[in-house]
Amino acid sequence: MSFVNGIGSDLVAGLSLPFSSGAVEGQVNRIKMLKRQMFGRAGLDLLRKRVLLAA
Repeated sequence: MSFVNGIGSDLVAGLSLPFSSGAVEGQVNRIKMLKRQMFGRAGLDLLRKRVLLAA
C-alpha cells in the first residue's frame, strides 16, 4: 500500500466512524505543554506531581 492510499483510507475512516480519539489527543497535548513549560526548570518529580494533580 502506498502512502497516498493510506492517507485516503485514514480520511475515509475518520469521516465515517462514530468514534474519535480527540479526548486522547487533548490529554497528550496538555502533557506536552506541561513538559515544554517546565523544560530546564524542574526535575521529573515536579513534572510527575503536576501531571497527577491536574488529572
